[in-house]
Order: sequence, then structure tokens, then C-alpha cells
Amino acid sequence: PEPPEGGWGWVVMLAAMWCNGAVFGIQNSCGVLFVSMLRLFGSSEDKQLAFKTAWVSSLSMGMVFFCSPIVSIFTDLFGCRKVAVTGAAVGLVGLLASSFVSTIEPLYFTYGILFACGCSFAYQPSLVILGHYFKKRLGLVNGIVTAGSSLFTVSLPFLLRVLIDSVDLFNTLRVLCILMFVLFLAGFTYKPLVPNIKDKEGGKKAKFKLPPAKKICNFSVFKVLSYRIWAFGIPAALFGYFVPYVHLMKHVKDRFGDSVPEEVLLLCLGITSGVGRLVFGRVADYIPGAKKIYLQVASFFFIGLMSMMIPLCNVFGALVAVCLFMGLFDGCFICIMAPIAFELVGAEDVSQAIGFLLGLMSVPMTVGPPIAGLLRDKLGTYDVAFYLAGVPPLIGGAILCLIPWVHERQKLKERAKPVDGETTEKMLENESTLVLDTTEKPVKELDSGF
Repeated sequence: PEPPEGGWGWVVMLAAMWCNGAVFGIQNSCGVLFVSMLRLFGSSEDKQLAFKTAWVSSLSMGMVFFCSPIVSIFTDLFGCRKVAVTGAAVGLVGLLASSFVSTIEPLYFTYGILFACGCSFAYQPSLVILGHYFKKRLGLVNGIVTAGSSLFTVSLPFLLRVLIDSVDLFNTLRVLCILMFVLFLAGFTYKPLVPNIKDKEGGKKAKFKLPPAKKICNFSVFKVLSYRIWAFGIPAALFGYFVPYVHLMKHVKDRFGDSVPEEVLLLCLGITSGVGRLVFGRVADYIPGAKKIYLQVASFFFIGLMSMMIPLCNVFGALVAVCLFMGLFDGCFICIMAPIAFELVGAEDVSQAIGFLLGLMSVPMTVGPPIAGLLRDKLGTYDVAFYLAGVPPLIGGAILCLIPWVHERQKLKERAKPVDGETTEKMLENESTLVLDTTEKPVKELDSGF
């Protein structure tokens, strides 16, 4: 059906906004949790402390994206509402279990896998359901929804710092469970407008049979060349993307000591990221077709440049300015992910297109922060890690520049195909009429002979 462009969709938008805030607000505040874990579980004798601790947050963010192809399949099979509610429940269990561990290793499973998998199952339906309710305003709505994570990223670091100092890390994780419980309730608002595969195959009352594997795993999206470039160009740009979120707090402590409020940097990232999502989400509505990609190209260029500038900042104010610019273009990159996916593959395949992309994104986002932690352990400073983190976004942005040209050529080919089909159909019709004429004439002559 045609999207209603509002109505119950505004409630869905608010629920999806909370989802983005709860999931990525916690993930993006991992720098505060990282410093607390170093103090709680570390010892001065451990020479790989930063490397081992970074795996908790890095694995968590990576699993959010790694599970996405599987989430896409479940979303197509059972619908957005059931998948989102189940995911929020699993995430709640994982976060609660994380508050009862005594060493760093169990956190790899409870926080890095269980909590993150639940977040993934709750997050992706929030992107897909928006396309059911909005089309003309999809860019604006995506901007508002993704701004939810900015609001949480702005406020959570300060709240976490107060909670950790007053009630310790474990009780802080239990407080965060409240966010996941509200997310569990928000999932019930995802009223479906497009039937899922289960309903298509035999109705709600009929016995459910699994559809063919081709319908479950729709690899046909990779036949679209522009999508293939996008699906491999974005991950190529993200090897250094998550490094500042994990290690920036520790870098500030190494560089400036305890004399500066390092949480202000996450505040700057969060505020300008929210502004970027709202502004560039609306701007994307006015940019036709695949040319929206150029916004992501500009985003990666500035994100890479700002990452390289972090080690050059010897004054805290300069670091604040860098984070303001980085947050602005981070918001631009994120808010137009779904609109670009709709442009490249269409609404029917968008769920699995987003799922495959996020799954491919998981590898570089998981690997980057531990490598940065390893460099810190070996070299005693984060400078080289931040320099290297700025290189992949520049390379990935250059790859994405090809997409608008490739997409236009694809559209021209598709327009040519129906024309050829019509001409062949007309030729077949003409041939059939000729055959009918030749067969009818003898019959008439035979009738007249009697």
C-alpha cells in the first residue's frame, strides 16, 4: 500500500527514535565504560590491558551489525513487531547478566554477544518499519529517528559518570536495563502495513511453511552493481570509524590528565551529530536518486581528516572543535543510510539490502578498536592509532564516488529493456493474427461449398 505519510507513523517514529537512542546511546558511551573497566578489572602488570578491554565494546558494536543479515531474514519472515520485541527482551537479559560478572572474560559473551545481538534484533526493524509509513518524508523522518542516538549520546556519558562514581559499574548497568525495558514496550507499536512472508504464504490462520531459500536469503540485491559498490565501499571506510568512540576518553587522560572534563567531547559529538542528522536528513530529500551518495563521500572525507587531527591537538579547546566537526559529518553519514538503500534496490528488497550492508560493516568496526588498543600497548601512545584510523574513510569515500555514474547507467539499461519487450510482443501479436487469418479462410470456403 501507499505509505500514509503520517498518522500512526508518528508514533512509530518516536518508538524508533527511542530504539536508536537506547541502542547507540549505550554503544557510543562505551568510552566511559571502557575507563571504568580498566580500573575495575585491570592491573599494572597486564601489558595488554587496553587490547583485552577494548574487545568488550568493540565486539558489542560489531555484533550489532554482524547479526543484521539474520535479522533481515527474520524480519521478512515474521514482521518488524515480533522481531523488535524479542530482540529487546534478549538485550535486556544480556545487559542484566553483565552486571553480575566478576572478571572481564564473561563480558565478552554477556555484553559483547548477548546484549549486542538483542540490540541488533531490536534496531533493524526500526529502520524497515519507517518505509512502511513514509516515502516523501523518509529522509526527514530518518534524520529525526537517528537523532535519538545523539540525544542519548549527549546525556548518557554524564549520567554514567555520576552513576559509576556513586553506585559502581555493576549497578550502573542495572540502571541501563530500564532503557531496554522501555525499548521492549516500544516494539509493540510497529504495526505492520506490508504483509510478511508468513502471511503471504498462507495467511495467519494457515499452517506456516518455510518459503524457498531464495525468498529467505535474497542475494539478488548483489546483482545490482551500484549496491555491490556501496556494500563493499562503506565497510572499507569504517576500519577506523569506531576508534574515537572507544579510545578518545583514554587518550585525553593520557594527554591532559584529570584536569579536563573528557565527557565534554562525547557531548560535542552527540550534539553536532544530532544537528547533522536533522539537517542532512532533510537535505537528502531534495537530492535526486543516487546522488545522495555524495553526502556520504563528503562525510567520510571529513571524518577521516578529523581522526588524523586528534593527535595534533595539544590544547583541549582544539580537541573540542575537532569533535564538533566529526559529530556533524557522522550524523550526515548515518541518517541517509536507509534512503540510499531504498534508491539503490527499491522498497521490496530494502530490508535484506540494509541487513547485508550492516553485516559487512561489522568486521571493520569490530577489528579497528582492538588494533588501536594494541598499538597503544606497544607504543605507549594513541597517536599512530588515530593517524591510521583516518586513512580508511578517505579510501572508502573515493570508492563511493563511482556509484551515481554506475546507477544512472543501470537505469538507462532498464529503460531500454521494456521497449524491446514491447516490440517483441507486438511482433508476436502480428504473427498470431496472420496465422488466424490463414486458418480461417479455408474454413469459410469449406462452409460455402456445402
